[in-house]
Amino acid sequence: MRQKTHRRRPARVYRPYGGRRPGVRWLRLAAAVIGIAVVCFGVLEGIVLAGGRTEIAAGPGGPEVMVIFGCKAEPWGPSVLLRDRLDTALDYLKDHPDMTVVVSGGKGDDEHVSEAQCMYDYLTAHGADGARIVMEDQSRNTCQNIRNTLALVQAGEVQPATGSFLLVSSDFHLTRIKMLWGRIWPGTYTLSTLAAPCSHLPSRIHMFFREPLALVKSFVMDR
Repeated sequence: MRQKTHRRRPARVYRPYGGRRPGVRWLRLAAAVIGIAVVCFGVLEGIVLAGGRTEIAAGPGGPEVMVIFGCKAEPWGPSVLLRDRLDTALDYLKDHPDMTVVVSGGKGDDEHVSEAQCMYDYLTAHGADGARIVMEDQSRNTCQNIRNTLALVQAGEVQPATGSFLLVSSDFHLTRIKMLWGRIWPGTYTLSTLAAPCSHLPSRIHMFFREPLALVKSFVMDR
């Protein structure tokens, strides 16, 4: 007859509670911060995308002055982003040849001519009336584009009868332009927008990440 054997249970060893490990706490904090940052970026990206549409006022409030915002001028002519903007403007000017056009953009340190001159040359080479184009060639950023365009109106070099403007730029840029225009421009005016596509995929990806941050920077610093 077999005898029952009893296994001895290992003795319990008392281990004092040492609290939560600091590393876990920091990991959770980092995850929370990253999560909040991703949500904030997503909201900003949504704002950028929502404002990047063509919206043109009809009837008596239709645009009188087209303002084309500059981008990099290459030695051989406009960059891909700038050419997209100019081609979009030219398509509109075919049906509205009598509009006054302001080309706005100065000369960067790595540019051989001002962006305004580059835009003027491209537009006139493709059939636009040079007599109706006004060059603003001093600005170095979007805020200055708007301020210097305002200065042209105040000086009488551009004379919109009803204060109706058509802003032309890449679609991702338009939200920031409208925000700054509303902050800088006085009085009553009507804004229309003409959104240019971005045909250069690497630039599109770059701007997808850059523009939400630029929107925050302009909101805080461009006064």
